[in-house]
Amino acid sequence: MASFTVDIAGFVGAIFGGSNVQVSGPTGAMTVVLVPIVARYGADAVFVVGLMAGVLVVLASVLRIGRSLAFVPWPVIEGFTVGIAVIIFLQQVPAALGVAKPEGENTAAVAWRAVLDALDHGDLATMGVVALVVALLVVLPRIHRALPASLIAVAVATVVAEAAGLDIGRIGEIPSSLPLPTLPSVPASELSSLLSAAIAVAVLAALESLLSAKVADGMTGGPRHDPDRELFGQGLANLASPLFGGMPATGAIARTAVNVRAGATTRLAAIVHSLMLVAVVLLDAGLVGRIPLAALAGVLMVTATRMIEIHNVRAVTRATRSDAMVLGLTAVATIAFDLIVAVEIGIAAAAILALRHVARSTAVIHEPIDDVEVETGSLLHEGIVVYRIDGALFFGAAQRFLTELTAVSDVKVVILRLPDLQMLDATGAQALGQIVEELEGRDITVLLKGPRPEHLRILRAVGALDRLAHERHLFTTLPEALAHARSHLERTRDDEVGTIATAAT
Repeated sequence: MASFTVDIAGFVGAIFGGSNVQVSGPTGAMTVVLVPIVARYGADAVFVVGLMAGVLVVLASVLRIGRSLAFVPWPVIEGFTVGIAVIIFLQQVPAALGVAKPEGENTAAVAWRAVLDALDHGDLATMGVVALVVALLVVLPRIHRALPASLIAVAVATVVAEAAGLDIGRIGEIPSSLPLPTLPSVPASELSSLLSAAIAVAVLAALESLLSAKVADGMTGGPRHDPDRELFGQGLANLASPLFGGMPATGAIARTAVNVRAGATTRLAAIVHSLMLVAVVLLDAGLVGRIPLAALAGVLMVTATRMIEIHNVRAVTRATRSDAMVLGLTAVATIAFDLIVAVEIGIAAAAILALRHVARSTAVIHEPIDDVEVETGSLLHEGIVVYRIDGALFFGAAQRFLTELTAVSDVKVVILRLPDLQMLDATGAQALGQIVEELEGRDITVLLKGPRPEHLRILRAVGALDRLAHERHLFTTLPEALAHARSHLERTRDDEVGTIATAAT
C-alpha cells in the first residue's frame, strides 16, 4: 500500500502541486491517524477516507485556505523543522543499531529503548554499514558537489553487504506489479461515520504538506511555493492514490529534505522519483529488496542533521526571549506529541506572547499643560489634564488602562486624545466607558478628542459615549476641547463663588 502511494500520489502531487521540490507519499503521522480507522472499519475504509479527504483538500484550495499558513510565525516554522529533524533521526535509531523496533508510539521513547537493547544485542555489522554511509555522504560532496552522494552511498553499502555476506536487515520483498484502478467498496450507511476521520486526514494532509513545503522553501532559498496550488495537488493525489490501493498521502518532509539535499530544484526530480519507483516495481524489485535498512537509516540520519539550519535557529533564539520560547515549545511538542498538536501549541504560545507584547507597548501618556498652551496660544486654568492614548486598547490592556486613568485626582476636566489609538475592541471600548462613568461620578468632566471613525462606531455600539455627561463632549480638534474645558472651569468657579456669596448672606 505504501509503495503504491509513493508511486501514484507522488507523481500526481509533483505535477499539480505548488512546490518545485516537494515529494509526496505516506508518512508516520498519517499512519497514526489511519490505524484506528482500519481497526474499526476495516482496510477498505482507508481508501474511502482517502477519497473523501482528497475532496476536502481540493475544496480547501478552491477556498484559498492555504494562504492562511502565512500567519504561522517564523519561530514556529523553525521549531517545527527542528522537531521533525529530531524525529526523523530518532526513527532511524533501531535500524542503525541493528535491533528490532521496540513497541511504542512516541519516537523518543522508542529510540531510547532501542539504545538500551543495543547495549546487549546491538549488531556491529549494521553499525558499520551506517558509519560507511555517513562517511560517504560527508566525503563525496567535498570531492564534487554534483555527485549523487545518497545514491552512491546506498549502492556502495549494498555491494559491501552482499560481498561480505552480512546478515543484516534488508528492505525485503516488494510488489512486482501495479494494481488496476478500482473504486473502494464501503456501505453507504458508513460514509457519514467516516466523515470525521476524513476531516482529520484532510487537515493532517493539508497542514503537513504546507509545512513541508514551507520548510523546503527555507532549505532551497529558491522560488516560494504556492500554498493553494499545493493543496490542489495534494487533494488530487489523495483522490488518485486510493484508486490504486494506496493510502492517503501528504507532502513527506523526510523525502522532500532528501530531495533538496540531493540538489533538486524543479518538480522534475519528484516526477522522476515516482517513475523510478514504478520501474523498480516492474523491473527490479528483487535487487532493490537487497538494500540494507542500515544504509537508508544512515542517509536519513545525515539528512535530518542537515535539515536544521543552525544560523536560522541562532537568529531566532537571539531575537527575543519570546521567540526563543516559541521555537523551543514547538520543537519539544513536535517530538513529544505530534505535528498538529505542536503547531497548535506553537501558534497559541506565539499569539499569547505577541498580545502580551502589544499590551505592554500601549501607553497612557500625560501631556504637560505647558506644551498644550504653546500649541494653542491660550492660558489654561488649573484643573485640566490631557492624556494621549497610544497603541492598542483591547482586552489584554483594558484592566491596566482602567487602573491608570481612574487613579487621577485633583482635577476638574480630563481630556482623552484618541487619534493615536491604533486598535480598539469591544473590551477596550467598554473599559473606556467605565473610565468615563467612574470619573463623571467623581465630578470630573471627561472630554473625548478625535476617535477614528471605525473606533467611534465601536464606542457607540457598546454605549461608551452614552456615559459622557453631555453629547457635545466629543470633539474633533484639541483647541475645541480645550476651549470647552476652559469655559467649563469658568462656569464651575462662577457657580462656586455664587454659592459662597449666598452662604455668606
